[in-house]
This record gives sequence, C-alpha cells and structure tokens, in this order.
Amino acid sequence: MLLRAVLVMVLGVTACVGYFWSSNKLLDTIYPASGENISANLNKANAIRPWLFLGPSLIVLGVYLVYPVINSAIISFYGPNSQNWVGTYNYEWLARDASFRESMRNNILWLIVVPAASTFFGLIAAALTDRISWGNIAKSLIFMPMAISFVGASVIWKFIYDYRPEGTEQIGLLNAIVTAFGGAPQAWITIPFWNNFFLMAVLTWIQTGFAMVILSAALRGIPEETIEAAVIDGASPFQIFYKIKVPQIWGTIAVVWTTITILVLKVFDIVLAMTNGQWGTQVLANYMFDWMFRGLDFGRASTIALVIMIMVVPIMIWNIREARKERQ
Repeated sequence: MLLRAVLVMVLGVTACVGYFWSSNKLLDTIYPASGENISANLNKANAIRPWLFLGPSLIVLGVYLVYPVINSAIISFYGPNSQNWVGTYNYEWLARDASFRESMRNNILWLIVVPAASTFFGLIAAALTDRISWGNIAKSLIFMPMAISFVGASVIWKFIYDYRPEGTEQIGLLNAIVTAFGGAPQAWITIPFWNNFFLMAVLTWIQTGFAMVILSAALRGIPEETIEAAVIDGASPFQIFYKIKVPQIWGTIAVVWTTITILVLKVFDIVLAMTNGQWGTQVLANYMFDWMFRGLDFGRASTIALVIMIMVVPIMIWNIREARKERQ
C-alpha cells in the first residue's frame, strides 16, 4: 500500500510538471518572444499564461462542485428513480415531513452549541497555554483530536458512553464514574434531547484544538504596547483578557466561529457512527444519506442536499469576506 501511494504521488507530480512545462512551451511557440510582433506576443502570452495554471483547477471544480449542484437541483424535481417528473412534490413532502423538522431542530441546536463551545474552549486554552512553561505540550495534546477521523473519535466516545446493565461491570468511563459514586448506569446516547449534547461533545472535543491554534496565533499578534498600557493603568488579568485582547481579535473569533458553523451544518459521521439518527438525534446530512442509500429515493435525497447547501453558502460567503478583511 505504501509503495502504491508513493507511486501515485510520483506519477501525479510528474504529470503536473509535464503539463505546465509542455503548455508553457506550446504558448511560447505560438507567441514567440522574438520577431517583429514581440511586444504584442508578450502581452498575449502574459494574458493567457495564468489560465494555464488556473485551467485544471477550474475544470476540476466544475466537474466535482458545480455539476453536482446543478444535477442535484434537476434530480430534486424527479421521483425515486430519477426518471419520473414530479415537479415540486419533493419540496412539498419536505415541508410536511416530521423527520425533516426533527433534523432541522437538531441542526439548529448543533449550530447554537458546538461553534460557541468550541470557540470558547479554544480561546480559553489559547490564553492559558501561552502563560505556562509547558504550553506547547498542552497545545499538542489539545490539538491531537484533530488528527483523528470523526468515525474514530465516535468509536472512542462510544466506549466513554458505553452502557451495561446495573450490577455488571461498567466498561464505559462515564458510567464507571457514576457507579463509583453510587449512582445507576445510564444508556446516555438513548436519552431523548440530552443525547444530542452527548454527541455534540465529540465534535467540540475535536474542534477545540482547531480554534485554539488559530486564536493563539491571533493573541500573539496583539501589540504589546496595548497590554503594557493596561497593566500600568492597573487592569487585572481578567480585564486585560476580556477588554483588551478579545476586542482586538474579534474578527478572528468570528472567522473561527463561522468555519466551525459550516462544518456543523454538514455533520454526518458522528451521528451515523453513534446513533444512526435514532432516539431523536437525526440531522440533515444523515437524513439525506438515509434516503439516498437506504430509501433509494434520489429525488428526496437531492432536495435535502439542496437545503444543506442553501444553509451553508451564505455563511461561507460571509466567512470569506471576513477572512479577506483580516488579511487587509
């Protein structure tokens, strides 16, 4: 497997180098930097050359991003087999469907809790780890969950929430703690409403490291003069953090918040691996998956996919604008 991966990488890099070399060579042949029209040739070549680099990326984006969106929009007006035209029936069904409303409620709950919790814990971790001698080690430990896949993290947390009948040995960490203090074990991920928060803890655990790294860099970019002035004025550490540091990195906090929000709107792996949408934990992406691969109704699945896209796009546009403002 390793040899095959290395071979694919070598072939890919070689193909890219070959493409750029040959395309530039062809362009220089068509518009040579010599002769009577040298100025006009150079202008034309310089105008075309950037598109030689952008062209492959634009083609890939068109095939794997633009085309699926257009195709999904078309399929949403068809029935299960994508052959019978049903008009707006799938959208009417979606407006009446109780499971869709449950998915929307849960997605909104995820949107409220996970970005806020991840950003808050990431900000606290960034501020605290910069003040201790072993801060880099602490940052590595907090960031480590980012290296784990969502499914892998879900398996880890399923062991934490594992439930065994009362009177038997509990292998789940949470129930082991509860029973150690004389409580009764609980099937945590089957408890309605609260089980959503137990699932959210997994994504918060993963994304806190991401928020910490970005916000730590932002905190280090704050001018020392403002902090020194606040210290001279007698401000407490909390006042310096809350009234001096946070306002200066508010743009970065907003970008981190919205980046995690986009991820939350597409949350799928954690719900699928832990509950498969049972016990009131259904979310939009998992509901789309159910109709696509279990219900085999491409029309309804595409309709749900479009709803997710419509929710993601405005946040993504706002995020890009804020990121550009930060760079400026």
